[in-house]
Amino acid sequence: MPRNTSIKSVLIIGSGPIVIGQACEFDYSGSQAALSLKEEGIEVSIINSNPATIMTDKVIADHVYLLPLTCESIEQILKEQQIDAVLPTMGGQTALNLCIEASERGLWEKYNVQVIGVDVAAIEKTENREEFRKLMVEIGVGVATSKIANSFLEGKEAAQEIGFPLVIRPSYTLGGTGGGFVHKKEEFEAALSRGLQASPTHEVLVEQAVLGWKEFELELLRDGADNVIIICTIENFDPMGVHTGDSITVAPGMTLSDRCYQEMRNQAIMMMRAIGNFAGGCNVQFSVNPENEDIIAIEINPRVSRSSALASKATGYPIAKIASKLAIGYNLDEIENQITKNTSAYFEPTLDYVIVKVPRWNFAKFKGANRELGLQMKSVGEVMAIGRTFIEALQKACQSLETGRHGLGADGKQLRNLEEIMHSLEHPSSDRLFHIKDAFELGVPLESIRKATNLDKWFLVQIQELVGLETELRRYQLNNIPKDFFITLKQKGYSDEQIAWLLGNVSEDDVYNRRRELGIRRVYKMVDTCAAEFPAQTPYYYSTFEDENESVVSDKKKIIVLGSGPNRIGQGIEFDYSCVHGLLAAKEAGYESIMVNCNPETVSTDFNMADKLYFEPVYWEHVREIIELEKPEGVIVQLGGQTALKMAEQLESNGIKIIGTSFHNMDLAEDRGRFSDLLKSLDIPYPKYGVAESAEEALKVAQDVGYPVLVRPSYVLGGERMSIVINDEELETAVVKLLRNLPGNRVLIDHFLDRAEEAESDSICDGEEVHIIGMMEHIEPAGIHSGDSSAVLPPFSLSENVQRLMEEYTIKLAKALDVRGLLNIQFAIKDEKVYVIEANPRASRTVPFIAKAYDVPYVNIATKVMLGANKLADFTIERKLKGYAIKEPIFSFDKFPDVDKQLGPEMKSTGEAIRFIKDLEDPFFREMYAKKSMYLSK
Repeated sequence: MPRNTSIKSVLIIGSGPIVIGQACEFDYSGSQAALSLKEEGIEVSIINSNPATIMTDKVIADHVYLLPLTCESIEQILKEQQIDAVLPTMGGQTALNLCIEASERGLWEKYNVQVIGVDVAAIEKTENREEFRKLMVEIGVGVATSKIANSFLEGKEAAQEIGFPLVIRPSYTLGGTGGGFVHKKEEFEAALSRGLQASPTHEVLVEQAVLGWKEFELELLRDGADNVIIICTIENFDPMGVHTGDSITVAPGMTLSDRCYQEMRNQAIMMMRAIGNFAGGCNVQFSVNPENEDIIAIEINPRVSRSSALASKATGYPIAKIASKLAIGYNLDEIENQITKNTSAYFEPTLDYVIVKVPRWNFAKFKGANRELGLQMKSVGEVMAIGRTFIEALQKACQSLETGRHGLGADGKQLRNLEEIMHSLEHPSSDRLFHIKDAFELGVPLESIRKATNLDKWFLVQIQELVGLETELRRYQLNNIPKDFFITLKQKGYSDEQIAWLLGNVSEDDVYNRRRELGIRRVYKMVDTCAAEFPAQTPYYYSTFEDENESVVSDKKKIIVLGSGPNRIGQGIEFDYSCVHGLLAAKEAGYESIMVNCNPETVSTDFNMADKLYFEPVYWEHVREIIELEKPEGVIVQLGGQTALKMAEQLESNGIKIIGTSFHNMDLAEDRGRFSDLLKSLDIPYPKYGVAESAEEALKVAQDVGYPVLVRPSYVLGGERMSIVINDEELETAVVKLLRNLPGNRVLIDHFLDRAEEAESDSICDGEEVHIIGMMEHIEPAGIHSGDSSAVLPPFSLSENVQRLMEEYTIKLAKALDVRGLLNIQFAIKDEKVYVIEANPRASRTVPFIAKAYDVPYVNIATKVMLGANKLADFTIERKLKGYAIKEPIFSFDKFPDVDKQLGPEMKSTGEAIRFIKDLEDPFFREMYAKKSMYLSK
């Protein structure tokens, strides 16, 4: 059936700010859907309150509404635009819930808007736990024994009937919020109360707990002719008991028998057809008894999910793009396969490689948090790796995590306490994967590890084999490792850094040079969705160690953009936004744009975004070999946050050109001590400071600068490991802890300006001219991390003199640092004196906010300046903001109810929202201004 030509305009509902449980995977899906609909000549409007994402950029949609996700906002859009249809399946649970509310209020009917991509009745069937259970029983799909409860009494009766252990599953919640396991009767009442409070309908499912069973997910698509295909089967490495967002996952499934897989497929297709007559995507989760392969359905989501983004990147099949075309009437066989370009989308991808997803946690930001993983999701991001085998992909994923690990162990960071290891195996947390390897190294039998973890034996055997390889490697010296064995190590995912550590007395460069002498180099394979049955046209690659290299290097001039790796607190989606604009600008400037990143949730790793995508760890060894292959004009590190920046020194020392501000000047700004010396030479005020390498030196510095003091390492991300102390005892404790965790680092001790206001500026410099793109005034005082502070653009209460000084210091610093591209500066203001706290010559979290507020593509401009393609004078910049824009930080403290929620110098927010006000009489602003006055008067 051809597309529905009556649909000429579509509204896509976004997912709002990033929170734990709903991250940028929905911005990826929404962006892909919008571009897909625009291809069809459809006018696309987007509502989303998140300023940090590319989804809310004019390059994605025709009309972007940066409004709160409410029915009032929806009605405003429906009055302004002639909307024919709404697509609510791209914005996660937030979008679905809003769609239901708008339907119940009669908005879709009132404005004659068709809901596409899902049946509203299907949402009710899938989100209402009792309706879902009844439907499964009706169609003959197994489910766990359960009872619905709308009250405390009903919940207790259900528990008595089913017996322990139990699962509490609240209806209509996100990321497992409010849910959990109850192992003992004594824990039940508190868990039930939490679940009832978390559910917006005050309803929970009390369910039999199938702890230790295997967990699988299937991603499906269905068209209007009722054709259904399975895009991807994903196996959870962790068994039932760990939220799928916190589980390591593998595709394709590694331990499924064909009989079980075929039964699972049949049940998934039957489930999708049973929940309503709609065309679009769907995610189904199953649990499988490892003893007899009995299958039960866990849930079905009639929308794109976290796993949809993963499955799209894993297979090369763009689920959101195809789902949006199905939603407007196309059938699968009428849509072109995006990879081969000569077959249809009515095929099921075949993988001749393995992908592994590993979550990324930020427990260090939530001191005192319960780190044990369960039904409630706690991870803040994830990485994906591709390899020819499971173990190669697993090691690459570990190298991608940005946690200082060089693979799965073999890096000097092993745990050696057997009691602690066994406790970790029985109580899953962020380190359990590494502790499995540690247990094997200590000689713990495989069966003991299996019983402690309930992991499938196949996975454990893969990890155990590494221990044997490492034992064999230690028999050799670098110059006599047999070539075949060297190749085996690299095929098993070992980094040069790991091999160097295992050998001892050699460096990573020594290992790298030795394998080059032996001719052992990475080759690059294309992600082609069809195991090379048809030739692929899309340049999307991963590395491995084989003979044939499929990445053909062009003779065009090239630019490599380094991505930001996994999302975490302090480095989020705003850097992906910047990378996407960097890629687009490089293309516009006539370069072949090449992306290197390992985050499956983001738009930058969409194979349509760059001319060439390497889905690889942003890890020196991998980046180095891509550069050697492609021989680019240079590498952009300024857009990928701290992940890319920390590679600048290695690029510099290896003679690789850094596009934009030089390494020397970036390092000058990062090194807090040298930077303060620069401020002194420029006659720019700054807090008194000193640098210490021991607790004794720190005490002397503190006496000189005066308490309170801000203690921090020289190089930080998101305020990590910063603290404010008020006496010698606190200072000594803080410094000892810092030096223990960051050996070899220097500690910077600043006098803390108590009750000072904070502000910041963002600017672009082309080496001659400086353009200040925005100045923001913070609501919270200095001492609270800028990422956790509400910021108002432009300033509303800073005097003209203060703003003049901010501008003057910005221009001085941009020129002194010889900035090419972006520069963010943070200021403290006290008694009309302006102090510079820090300067970051890179993309910042505020640049997307300013770009959206003023409706100016600042990152695109900055990239062209970095490339030398344009001077600032070449651009005509018109700002469109009337009134003020406010950046509101969003927190996910509900995931960690017992942690300290006090804000300070270490960032804790997970996302942000934007709000526009016409004038300072706005009630929302008056409330914020009262809060600022209270802070400064304390």
